[in-house]
Amino acid sequence: MAEAKLNVELIDFTQEALSIIYASCRQCYSSKFAGDIFNEDIDEEQKEEFVRKIAASGHESPLEHVKFTFAIQGVSRALTHQLVRHRIASYSQQSQRYVKEKGFDYIVPPSIEKNKKMKAEYLKVLDNIQHSYNALLELYDQDGIRGEKANEDARFVLPQAAETKIVVTMNARQLLHFFKERCCTRAQWEIRALANEMLQLCKEKLPSIFGKNSGPKCETLKFCPEGEKFACGKYPVLTEIK
Repeated sequence: MAEAKLNVELIDFTQEALSIIYASCRQCYSSKFAGDIFNEDIDEEQKEEFVRKIAASGHESPLEHVKFTFAIQGVSRALTHQLVRHRIASYSQQSQRYVKEKGFDYIVPPSIEKNKKMKAEYLKVLDNIQHSYNALLELYDQDGIRGEKANEDARFVLPQAAETKIVVTMNARQLLHFFKERCCTRAQWEIRALANEMLQLCKEKLPSIFGKNSGPKCETLKFCPEGEKFACGKYPVLTEIK
């Protein structure tokens, strides 16, 4: 058992993404064939400016043709329960049926990390769970039940703190939505940290889409839609603007 840390890698990204978005946008307003538009000798800066303006106008459907695939590790099961609620995406997660957790790694919340007594209690609980999980597997083995048949029921005692690994693929439009929701200070701390890491990787690859207006929804709206009770103070709430 060991404390795990977040690690995010962009393992795949649509090649010629800018040209694909450019051709897709142009197709909506042109009698030309998108294949010909795609192959036009257009300056990259001109494409970027066009795509930036289109995206800022709210015409986001062409962004769905571009995808990003992330390999993610050092996250908890509590995080992935939230992550898979974003349904326009593909997920491949490490299975606790096929992968034994005889020495599971774990995530420690910052509020527990900074309090020695709380962390000691937290680690004691995790250690007890690990002991019980291993004991269950041994008892299953004594009954002649091994492999996934034993794992699938023994895993019921495992905590949400258990570290997991997952591959996530989202298109650019869905990523913008994901960042609006999960980069907000109202989001839970762990998934917010993940979203911010993913956003930085997207900005490096496609700044014309994931520029200064991507991230939490207030960055686009220039006001906080969460209301006075939940606002972080970075932007005014709508009632203050009115």
